[in-house]
Amino acid sequence: MGAERTLIVEADGGSRGNPGPAGYGALVRDAADGQVLAERAASIGTATNNVAEYSGLIAGLRAAADLDSSAVIEVRMDSKLVVEQMSGRWKIKHPSMRPLAEEAAGLARGFATVRYRWVPRARNADADRLANEAMDAAAAGRTWEPSVPQSPDPMPHRAPTTNRLSGWMAPPAPPTTTVLLRHGQTPLSAEKRFSGTVEASLTDLGLEQAAAAARRLRDEPFDLIVSSPLKRARQTAEALGCDYTVDDDLRESSFGAWEGLTFAEVRERFPEDLNAWLADPAVPPPGGESLLDTVARVGRVRDRLLTAHPGGRILVVSHVTPIKGLTQLALAAEPTVLYRLHLDLVALTTIDWYSDGPAVLRGFNDAHHVAGLTTPGE
Repeated sequence: MGAERTLIVEADGGSRGNPGPAGYGALVRDAADGQVLAERAASIGTATNNVAEYSGLIAGLRAAADLDSSAVIEVRMDSKLVVEQMSGRWKIKHPSMRPLAEEAAGLARGFATVRYRWVPRARNADADRLANEAMDAAAAGRTWEPSVPQSPDPMPHRAPTTNRLSGWMAPPAPPTTTVLLRHGQTPLSAEKRFSGTVEASLTDLGLEQAAAAARRLRDEPFDLIVSSPLKRARQTAEALGCDYTVDDDLRESSFGAWEGLTFAEVRERFPEDLNAWLADPAVPPPGGESLLDTVARVGRVRDRLLTAHPGGRILVVSHVTPIKGLTQLALAAEPTVLYRLHLDLVALTTIDWYSDGPAVLRGFNDAHHVAGLTTPGE
C-alpha cells in the first residue's frame, strides 16, 4: 500500500477598506513536486478581511476535495486568526465568523487529516496574488479566470468526495429531516415592512394561511414541532393543533432602527447603512443583527436538533432569515446566497441532514397550499 498523498492548500483574502471591495484566492499544490493543480479566486463584494480570508480557505478546501478527498491536507495561510481558530486554539468570538468557520470545518471533516500552518505573508504570495487578481478583474468589470490548466479529477482511482448524489447513494443512516415553515401574514408583512423581533399578530388572512399549512401537513408524522418565540410564528404553530416547543434561537433577525419601516423608508433615511447591509452579510443594521449572526444561531439550533433527534422528522416554524440561513448551511453555499433566495409566507422548505456531513435540499419555497388564498408573498 503506497504512502498517502499530501495536497497543500494555500489561501488568502483581502479587503480594500476593511470593509470594502474584497476577494479571495486559493490554490492547491501536490506536495510531492509543488505542481499547482487548481486555482480559485473570486470577488465577494464588500466584506472584511476576515470574511475574505475564510472564503479563501473554504474555496481551497473545496478545490482539494474535487481533486482527492482521500489526501492529507496541509493548509497554509498568513492569517494567524484563521489558522488558530481552525486549529481549535483560539475561540471564535465574533458571531459573524462562526458560520464560515463551521462551513470550513464541515469541508475539513471530509478528509482523513487536515493540518493548519501559519506562514509569513511572503510565503503566501501566490494566494495573495490570486485574491488581488479577482478584485482587479471585478473592478474592471471582468470575471477572473485561472492561469493554469484545471484538472478536475487527476486521480480518478481515489475515493470520491463526501458529496451525495441524492436518490442514488445509500446513506450510512437515515437522515434527520427538517421541514421549515414560514409564518403567515401579519400587518407588517402585508405592507412589506421590516419586521424582525418586533411582535405582530397574524391577520385574518394569515390565520387562513396557517390553517391551509396545517391541512397540508396533517398527515405527515413529526417527532417534534419547534417554533420561534415570536407571536406570529407561535400562532402559525398553534394552527397545527399539536404540542410544540419554543427555541429562542429561531427568532427572526433584529433589524434595529429599521424595524417597522418599509424598504423605501430605509433607503431614504439610512442609505449608506442599507448599501453596506446589502453588500456584506456580516454588516448589521444600526442597532440590529447581521445576517451572519442569525445564521450562526440557527446553526446552533440545527446542531441541537440533529443531536437530540437522529433520523427524526422535525417541523420548524420560523421566519425568512433563519430559514434562508439553514438552507445556506445545507447547501454549503457562500453567505451571499442569502440575498438570492426568495421565501413566501407559509412556504415549506425540506432538508435532509446526513450523519456523514452532506445535506440535501429536497424542496424550497413550496407554497402551493395557499395558492388559492392570495399571492403567497403578500
